Amino acid sequence: MGRRRPAAELVESLVAGDRRALAQALSVVEQGGADAREIGRLSHAAGGRAYTVGITGAPGAGKSTLTNALLRVIRKAGEQVAVLAIDPSSPFSGGAILGDRVRMQDHALDAGVFIRSMATRGHLGGLSLAAPQAIRVLDAAGTPWVLVETVGVGQVEVEIAGKADTTMVVVNPGWGDAVQANKAGLLEIADVFVINKADRPGVAETERDLLNMLEMSDLGDWTPPIVTAVGAKGEGVEELWAAVGSHRAHIEANGELERRRQARQREELRTIVARLFEERAYAAMGAETVEDLQRQIAERTIDPYEAAERIIQWDS
Repeated sequence: MGRRRPAAELVESLVAGDRRALAQALSVVEQGGADAREIGRLSHAAGGRAYTVGITGAPGAGKSTLTNALLRVIRKAGEQVAVLAIDPSSPFSGGAILGDRVRMQDHALDAGVFIRSMATRGHLGGLSLAAPQAIRVLDAAGTPWVLVETVGVGQVEVEIAGKADTTMVVVNPGWGDAVQANKAGLLEIADVFVINKADRPGVAETERDLLNMLEMSDLGDWTPPIVTAVGAKGEGVEELWAAVGSHRAHIEANGELERRRQARQREELRTIVARLFEERAYAAMGAETVEDLQRQIAERTIDPYEAAERIIQWDS
């Protein structure tokens, strides 16, 4: 294996269009550490133009097939696009999601498409911080569209997808699917709904359930449209992409896009500060002392708040 290029060199190369440098930079971001932070810093200065679309929904909803179909529509329009597939269940990048990436192999030789799966445990803050850094790198590479696809609907996946500029929630026709989406917290983050696999029975009932739930929600000045599609056949996908475009135009016009992005930046800053402080406090205290505090909590001689106060005050 060759040497790892310095962070500044990687960012300079990926900004110039070097796809290999882009892939290497994303690998560094997944691993975390000082180089990842430097890449994030340099990418932040070079970016600011990418528009992100979160794609989430229950496993088996056909998100990857739908994403594959969306790639065709986006490329037909002459736009470059990247897919960041989030899979926190896999212990290494490309593990459990390998099959999903194979389904996108139609675009493997297309220089206008970049597909990357991400599963990290070593990064400070985990996926909640690694994913925004990865998006920042793709943005710095000049990618105008970044699709963030999540494998499941756990808390991490919903949070990441919900932090996109536009969030698309995928459900299937059939009894209870809309209800399950509501339970998973997807209604709160949805900007566009798509009923995928719409060649199956139950489409009208699922659409009715979604409409009923939306009527009981505080929607503001945007009502999420409900689009029907059959991703495997490419049906309804152009209409779905048009709905994303309509939402983008809406939030750009009323200033909501800028408000969303500023809110994300504030949340990311809070998370980074908390993680860095935790990391440094634990390092100052030492593993044995931390373990002793955990033992005392288990024995109920101290409570978690008191233990936290001791950690905070240890090096102050």
